[in-house]
Amino acid sequence: MQTLHWQKSTYSGDSSNCVEIATTPTAIHIRDSKNTGDLQLTIPSYTWTEFIRYAAGGRAS
Repeated sequence: MQTLHWQKSTYSGDSSNCVEIATTPTAIHIRDSKNTGDLQLTIPSYTWTEFIRYAAGGRAS
């Protein structure tokens, strides 16, 4: 099983109230930083790319 390397946004500072992500070649894993042992969401990398583009104000393809 692959070890995931979790990271949170640099905008979070020392706060534990944020979302963390871990990337793999084909997927993005997302979890709540306050509940790291709970469930996580896993989505295809292209879905994350479209989400970031949308959140940044760009148009989805």
